[in-house]
Amino acid sequence: MADIGGMLRAARVELGLGQAELAARAATTQTYVSRVERGVTEPSLSTLERLFHAMGLRLQITPEPIPLGNVSAEELRRDFLESTPQERISQVMTLSAFVTGVAAQAQERRARGTS
Repeated sequence: MADIGGMLRAARVELGLGQAELAARAATTQTYVSRVERGVTEPSLSTLERLFHAMGLRLQITPEPIPLGNVSAEELRRDFLESTPQERISQVMTLSAFVTGVAAQAQERRARGTS
């Protein structure tokens, strides 16, 4: 997820606005602006739009396609070589638990006669 608070802070600072000034423009409190910027609270989309609008900006959200397929073998090898032995063991344990769960679900479906 995007760093909403960081985006808000960056836009506010770039425009030379203080938190109190932005809060007054957006009909909220300086404390609320601070909490959003620090990531303590996540505003609703309409509140976020209001905060950006108060700075003369339009919030634009666009969907992006999720990349399909797996990462390359080279990238996997690089990640593996850069990880510590403890991280490698943790990854293997996580993968083992996942595969065991998938196998159990498949066996349960076969027993029920569903696919």
